[in-house]
Amino acid sequence: MRALQLFGDRDLRLTEIDPPAPPAEGEVQVRVRAIGLNYLDLWGFRGMAFAKRKMPQVVGVEAAGEVAAVGPGGSRFEVGDPVVMYGAETCGHCRACREGRDNLCENVAGILGFHLDGFARALINRPERLVVPVPQGVTFEQAACAPIGFGTVQHMLFDNARLEPGESILVHAGGSGIGTAAIKMAKAIGCTVFTTVGDDEKGRGAKALGADHVINYKTERFEGEVRKLTKRKGVDVVFEHVGADTWNGSLLCLKRGGRLVTCGSTSGVSATMNLMQLFQQQYRIFGSFGCSLRNIADALAKMAGGLTPVIDSVYPLDDFAKGLGKLEARQAFGKVIVTF
Repeated sequence: MRALQLFGDRDLRLTEIDPPAPPAEGEVQVRVRAIGLNYLDLWGFRGMAFAKRKMPQVVGVEAAGEVAAVGPGGSRFEVGDPVVMYGAETCGHCRACREGRDNLCENVAGILGFHLDGFARALINRPERLVVPVPQGVTFEQAACAPIGFGTVQHMLFDNARLEPGESILVHAGGSGIGTAAIKMAKAIGCTVFTTVGDDEKGRGAKALGADHVINYKTERFEGEVRKLTKRKGVDVVFEHVGADTWNGSLLCLKRGGRLVTCGSTSGVSATMNLMQLFQQQYRIFGSFGCSLRNIADALAKMAGGLTPVIDSVYPLDDFAKGLGKLEARQAFGKVIVTF
């Protein structure tokens, strides 16, 4: 069967590999239809963590497909059901897994497509407990944004930051896959949304999604603009995923008692901060990684209800590298999808 494998730094090849065995009891076999591209794919493509990975490796960290076969002993799925798959190899036995919080698994073996063989292959067997049904009306391309793109935002905004209707929020990189999702989810509950973008075209796109205030961070200091627009009060929540370049400016954008939630560090993994500012202003800072199975189901339900992901472009599997190139060049507004 066809698969896309990484053989080394930026060495992607479309190959033929053996298909999986029939699914065992408790497993389903999924025919992959669409893959969502993420910065995890890009970091892997660049060679991050090669020392811990067995090469060649099937890439792809986020995917949707349809059930091709079910294991013996019965299943809640039927052949042909559209599904998405959880992107980490979790144990299923620790307390976090038993409670459906697989992103806190105590014995996780790794992330598919980054540490382990991923989803960019025609067929894959997965534990049934890590497979989530896709509601009617949601396309494969849209569903492929749920396990990481929409699920991550759902977890950040509502489990961690506890965003409430009518609050104010600063969303960094409003043209990114998770940035566009955060804008749409925040506006859906009546929040005032501030967002940063890198060019005016993305600014127009963010405005069209409902952002109330758009700041081009290349021409304006975003922290100064946010403080001016809020009459120096700041926002309730900052949605941070840029990292070192924006960290301290993000803290300055918070009102007293505000919450910052972060899931990324694309501009650098280390930053210094003013501890006196932290405790005097009583900031609350949340680290957020991945999402739970419930978050994915909630994200899919939002899609079925009309809150769909922004999809910039769709590429065939043969052009996976072109999709990564668009992501790397920051030319995408929303998600980049690859289809089988």
